[in-house]
Amino acid sequence: MPNGLDLAAELAHAFQGRGHAWAFIRRFAAEWADPLLPGDGHDAAELDAAEERLGLRLPAALREAYALVGLRDDLTGNQDHLLPPGSLYVDETGEALVYRLENQHVVEWGIPLAELDRDDPPTVFRSDMLNKEAERWAPWTDRLSSAFVEIVMSESLFADEDLAGNRELDPETVAALEARYALAPFPGYPADEPTTRWFFGPDALLRDDGRSWLWARTRTPEALDDVRHALSGMWYA
Repeated sequence: MPNGLDLAAELAHAFQGRGHAWAFIRRFAAEWADPLLPGDGHDAAELDAAEERLGLRLPAALREAYALVGLRDDLTGNQDHLLPPGSLYVDETGEALVYRLENQHVVEWGIPLAELDRDDPPTVFRSDMLNKEAERWAPWTDRLSSAFVEIVMSESLFADEDLAGNRELDPETVAALEARYALAPFPGYPADEPTTRWFFGPDALLRDDGRSWLWARTRTPEALDDVRHALSGMWYA
């Protein structure tokens, strides 16, 4: 792994609790982006103001995540968007506190209001549907800290177009992906019907979305060429 970052070992620790998750995010940022600095997060006053506006308590994990990485758009907002504290909102059903939006607002990620008293609560997501009566909040990750690990890794896929690519998956390419790259020890998600898988290789990070679409990010142009060669086909920038 690049610069000694063992993604398999560090990811295995990342899901053991929120302290481990924050340690992973620090290491990942240092290796795949820029190191986290003290001014990269929101201060306590902003989070206190959000609590007062909403009339509810923010879980410890959410406060810690915002304080750690909330102002780092390169890690939280390249594709989808982490809401700033002043934009957090409770959805119209009164079921969830929404903290993240898909880039075209067709997916929301939130925390069940009934779980806000937990330090590291589970998370949920909801997709925009033509039939509004069919929209439901569904389980996303078992811990909010795990969701932030996912956010940082997913947003890194869109950080640099020269080091990223994506393509449709077919059964043959899925087989090649599984044969050539290591499956990351990332808990399956969405939690009730896991479809997303992560893989990694030399200087490469890949996300398989339901064996239908693949996203890749590398640390060097040469590594991206290697991925495209190993998984030959029609790639998009």
